[in-house]
Amino acid sequence: MSAAAPPTDGDGRLRVLVKEQIGDSGVDLLREHFDVEVGVDWSDEQLAERIGDYHGILIRSATKMTPELIERAERLRVIGRAGVGVDNVDVDAATKRGIVVANAPQSNVVTAAEHTMALLLALARNIPQAHQSLLEGKWDRSKFSGVELYEKTLGIVGFGRIGQLVAHRARGFGMRVLAFDPFVSAERYRELGVEMAADSDELYAQADFITVHLPKTPETEGWLNAQAFAKMRDGVRILNVARGGLIDDAALKDALDSGKVGGAALDVFPAEPMTDYPLFDGYPNVVVTPHLGASTAEATDRAGYQSAEQVVAALTGGVVSTAVNIPSIGAEDMEVLGPFLPLAGQLGRLAMALAEGSSVERIEAAFMGRIADFDTRLLTLAVIGGALQGRTEEQVNLVNAPSMAEERGIIVEEKSVSEAQDFNELIRVTVVAGGERVAVAGTGIGPKQDPHLVEVQGRRLTIELAPHVTVFRYEDLPGMIGRVGTIFGAHGINISSAAVGHTPDGGDDGPAGGQRLAAMVVTTDAPVPDAVVQEIVASEGFVNGWSVDLG
Repeated sequence: MSAAAPPTDGDGRLRVLVKEQIGDSGVDLLREHFDVEVGVDWSDEQLAERIGDYHGILIRSATKMTPELIERAERLRVIGRAGVGVDNVDVDAATKRGIVVANAPQSNVVTAAEHTMALLLALARNIPQAHQSLLEGKWDRSKFSGVELYEKTLGIVGFGRIGQLVAHRARGFGMRVLAFDPFVSAERYRELGVEMAADSDELYAQADFITVHLPKTPETEGWLNAQAFAKMRDGVRILNVARGGLIDDAALKDALDSGKVGGAALDVFPAEPMTDYPLFDGYPNVVVTPHLGASTAEATDRAGYQSAEQVVAALTGGVVSTAVNIPSIGAEDMEVLGPFLPLAGQLGRLAMALAEGSSVERIEAAFMGRIADFDTRLLTLAVIGGALQGRTEEQVNLVNAPSMAEERGIIVEEKSVSEAQDFNELIRVTVVAGGERVAVAGTGIGPKQDPHLVEVQGRRLTIELAPHVTVFRYEDLPGMIGRVGTIFGAHGINISSAAVGHTPDGGDDGPAGGQRLAAMVVTTDAPVPDAVVQEIVASEGFVNGWSVDLG
């Protein structure tokens, strides 16, 4: 993203506020270009009173850039966040004011991977326990005998940046590495010499150590639960250096009490700071640290310097490579393409959901009709962002989406065609996973170009997209829609709209000798639980189903 330089003050120098402590290298870089003030000891009231004087601000996690504060920042053109997340910045409010928000997404990945390895070794060799015992005047060598990492199997759940760095280091210890992440291509696994698990159950059955590196979403909360622990090998050791809440605390405690889990190492907790936790007392096989995954001098310095680089770029007309809000696009193109951005993201998310369960290899975005004559790169970014949303360790946005896909070995292809059969504009998104192609298409309808789904796996239909969408594939028989409505009604789920699509030629694409398959798309007022979807899929004639959150 290129940013135009803002006008300067009378002395020709722009002003930047460093509101929180960063490394000297970052401050020195800013001072080469701007008048810099360090206000780490300012109160919230002082910040609100003085923020209007600055063209840029650099923060960490403590400063809350609220809509009210941003409204006061009349000259502000860039917010630099020295770290990965931007939860403390109201990105929408900043975007509306034309303020670039940039972070340092790669500043702590090495540190987090190294801390995972530190806890892995500490867990295997009982280092903290032996240390404490010796300080207490004991010499209990036999009590703290550990296990080797050599030739043990490390299971990695979530194979993004940090998971891949952990795999590389674990292989250096001679470990066998098995990973599960359906949103990473098979080729990427091969490049890293890592075995690809077909599903999490396969990983659980084989791993001696399991480390989770998942994003924190409603779908991943409590990922390691009682059912997961039951499928693991006896004596498995568990690590979490990713996000609190990925492990069901009560289930982990029960698994430790029963001996099913032989040990655990935790750096993150459901709420932080955490000083009173069930596993802090009476569990000698549990190693804990107070969220130190990103806490090294190098990571702190790196985050400060990288975010300072982005502030410099934003204020001098350079390329802001880690901006988390929308990249720039010509006003004429934006007038036409803007209404199609939500549709592109929704189609990416829907196609990825329908392909879930297989290793994703490729995302294809095709733009047809009038929109093909414009710069559609922004739409492609929206497709990728939608496809990967909630499936990566860090938040996906229109700027980092391509690099996130590349890191996972996912090939992205864009195609523009000047004609779109039956529509003025059409977007078709195809996800290639496990050798299978899943395609969905949509268009805008009405004066506001409201997003509509018009095709699912070659089956034509028309339905306005909504936050809660459920898709079924089933044998094309009478009464199937009624059965879905009956079961939804029994569970108190209100259907907003529904549409059915058939193969265009009426051909038979169902099981050998069976009926042709149709597609049904249903929108509802609230999310449809997976259990309800599975209840319907288990009934006669239904093949599969998906509940997808497009909100």
